[in-house]
Amino acid sequence: MTGSVISINISEKKSERKKPVNEAVVKENHGIEGDAHASSEWRRQVSLLALESIKKMQEKGLDVNPGDFAENITTEGLDLPALPIGTRILIGSGAGAVIGEVSQIGKECHNRCAIYEQAGDCVMPKEGIFLWILKGGKVKKGDAIQVRLREELQEISKLMDE
Repeated sequence: MTGSVISINISEKKSERKKPVNEAVVKENHGIEGDAHASSEWRRQVSLLALESIKKMQEKGLDVNPGDFAENITTEGLDLPALPIGTRILIGSGAGAVIGEVSQIGKECHNRCAIYEQAGDCVMPKEGIFLWILKGGKVKKGDAIQVRLREELQEISKLMDE
């Protein structure tokens, strides 16, 4: 499966909408440099949400865009919630690719966010996924995203050794 990066989004503080940037440095076992959610303390280092999920909320009449759900990377062309935990995701190509492992699908919303208050629903808790970063690098808008299931992990191991 292949998709693409539509938007890269960061925020300096937690619990706020993220703002788009053209590219970002992703650190191994940390996340996106400069983002409030990046940390080596947990395995939810980078969050992804599909543009297709955002469009569902737009169809409900909400004025929302990439980053408004506090996702770090907005994707297109991938069924993110269908990916099993442990799936490896490559963002970019070659030795410079960022490699992450799906560590969580969805999340519990402890407080109702502004999106939920507006629409009575939010897609991030059900359709967003989280990555633990195995290999850092640089991510930019338009990068290809490749999904690799367990049987393809040998090729990824080679990339990590480069």
